[in-house]
Amino acid sequence: MPNEQDNAPQAPAAPSPAPASESTSKAGEPDPGSLSAEMNAEIEAAMADLEAAGAAEPEQNKAKGKKPGIRGPRVVQGGREHRTGMIVSVGASDVFIEFGPKELGVIETTQWKDGAAPPPVGESLEVVVQRFDANESIYICVLPGAVQKADWEMLEPGQVVEARCTGTNKGGLEMEVAGHRAFMPASQVDIDRVPDLSVFVGEKLNCQVQKLDRRGKGNIVLSRRDVVQGERDKAAEGLRETLKEGDTIEGVVRKVMDFGAFVDVGGVDGLVHISDITHDRVGHGAKAVAQHISEGQKVRVQILKLDWDAKRISLGMKQLQADPFEAVASEIVEGAEVSGKVTKLVDFGAFVEVAPGIEGLVHISELDWKRVERVEDVLRADEVVQVKVLGVDPQSRKVSLSIKQLKDRPQAPGGGRGRGGGRGGRGDRDERTAEEILKETPQMRRMREQAKAREKQDGQKKGGGLGQSGGLGLGLGDLKL
Repeated sequence: MPNEQDNAPQAPAAPSPAPASESTSKAGEPDPGSLSAEMNAEIEAAMADLEAAGAAEPEQNKAKGKKPGIRGPRVVQGGREHRTGMIVSVGASDVFIEFGPKELGVIETTQWKDGAAPPPVGESLEVVVQRFDANESIYICVLPGAVQKADWEMLEPGQVVEARCTGTNKGGLEMEVAGHRAFMPASQVDIDRVPDLSVFVGEKLNCQVQKLDRRGKGNIVLSRRDVVQGERDKAAEGLRETLKEGDTIEGVVRKVMDFGAFVDVGGVDGLVHISDITHDRVGHGAKAVAQHISEGQKVRVQILKLDWDAKRISLGMKQLQADPFEAVASEIVEGAEVSGKVTKLVDFGAFVEVAPGIEGLVHISELDWKRVERVEDVLRADEVVQVKVLGVDPQSRKVSLSIKQLKDRPQAPGGGRGRGGGRGGRGDRDERTAEEILKETPQMRRMREQAKAREKQDGQKKGGGLGQSGGLGLGLGDLKL
């Protein structure tokens, strides 16, 4: 009976896993049905724990024909792969994204600009896959909209890439993108015509692929015009909320016109009218405007009027400058004698600068007491002259000047003023008043008596009279009709 005693203690240890009990029954060993109810309950409890822990999930998925879910489906837009994944780690320099089992991507935190922080762990994020790093088994990603140096294989028309300008030619810019030569027409460099394209040489520009031909060495045509316009439109939307009338801002002169200049104030253009450029007198035409303001110049302007519906912004520059008229209001008054420089000669007179920013007009009739046919005969440009202020109009900012009022009035021959003894000779003007002309003077009385004496003497010489022929002693001069 020793064999029975040896086998007795082994019976309870035999049914450990379920497959072993099956093999034992096939080999003629005791049937699992002979196991105690306690042992069967223990085995069932262990299997339930495995299912609860998820150990049986892969087998169930396989049985149902399901594959592990991938969080980031592959979507290609403009030749670039867009995928959405879940953020699993946020570091100081990198953010890791999980697209699916064993599919990780990384994106630099510098992609978030203006001090923005990356989303927290657990958030979904859409990224653009640049390439796959086989050594690290990870996808190198960037944020959508970020401009990166593109790969030749990934280039597609409409894609925005970063290209470097290597030189210029007669038609535009020579560019380099993805290690290949490219060309940008001059009309596509900017919104407005650029007179000197050499300023872009060596610069990296955000461009749009306009045309792509992969045959041979490849032909790439780029455009920057639409990219710049898009940036300006985006900036203009933000300015709607911030700009208001009366604000003082900085801008860049984009174009000089006959009627003023257009100034870019951060994405939108405003007009500085020719009358609002400076307090000085500005001539007509673009060349005259360019003497006070030039293209590319940085200027400070004040917003005079905003009309977003009509897309019109009126700007002013002289409003931020000191008014020279007020600065010399105490010096330039009627009757004052000042010196100034002749700035311009015109047919009807000459303009004289009597103070910085203040010009007055000397009319041709105020140049000299004698008649002046041409202004050039009396004055020349840049000549310094002494003038007298005849009148000042602060509203119209006009100053009337005279040169002849500082000269002595010439005396006519015979003691009379003016030409012809005060009678107004040919080509001259008698400056006397009617009262002065009719005023009784000793000289006038003597002239009247002399005239009467000559008249009487002439009558006696021409007389003959009836007294000579008829003895009546009367002449025709004595008859009164």
